[in-house]
Amino acid sequence: MVNFSYLVGDSVTKEAMVVDPCYATDDLVDLAEQDGMKVVGALATHYHQDHVGGDLFGEQLEGVRELITRCSCKVHVQRPEVPWVKRVTGVSDSDLAQHDSGDIVKVGEIPIQLIHTPGHTPGSQCFLVQNRLIAGDTLFLQGCGRTDLPGGDPRQLYLSLSQKLSKVPDSAILYPGHLYDPRAFAELGETRRSNFVFKPKTEAEWLSMFPNEHVSIPNPT
Repeated sequence: MVNFSYLVGDSVTKEAMVVDPCYATDDLVDLAEQDGMKVVGALATHYHQDHVGGDLFGEQLEGVRELITRCSCKVHVQRPEVPWVKRVTGVSDSDLAQHDSGDIVKVGEIPIQLIHTPGHTPGSQCFLVQNRLIAGDTLFLQGCGRTDLPGGDPRQLYLSLSQKLSKVPDSAILYPGHLYDPRAFAELGETRRSNFVFKPKTEAEWLSMFPNEHVSIPNPT
């Protein structure tokens, strides 16, 4: 899967948040502590098991449930993603901090802007912090998140890429959720020039790339 997890921290207050803690949550917390940091929260880009934990093809992955047991902290998610995260991970409403697009979460004195970017999942979100964009599976250096899984919507992903993320400057550094390119990160402007997902100039052109995908999938109960 070659997933990325990230630690975002304030070197003055020594507080950090983990983005998409999965597979080895204790190792992530240990890594933060080795750097003199205390994990005070988690930021979830979306509900898929390889990002927040849960049962994946019969294998139980560690994730946010194990993290909050060790750190006693909140998991920050977009409101539309709440039922999906709960179903996949088994966490409860009290474990989650629910957000809307544009909300600011602080780790220490470092502001993190939450950008709701639906399409890969209903509540996918990206994090903009000090001109760095942590994009999860919304956008990779090459390609973008698939839209044929439960909750996916190709039209919403087009709008997220062409409108929601259009406000992020070209100079921002893109940090994706997977290593689908030899590079681990790149300037967003370079990605906009080289990534094929930015070639379509209209919604119709974009949707022609997804001829067999379905968008009418109900929320989990």
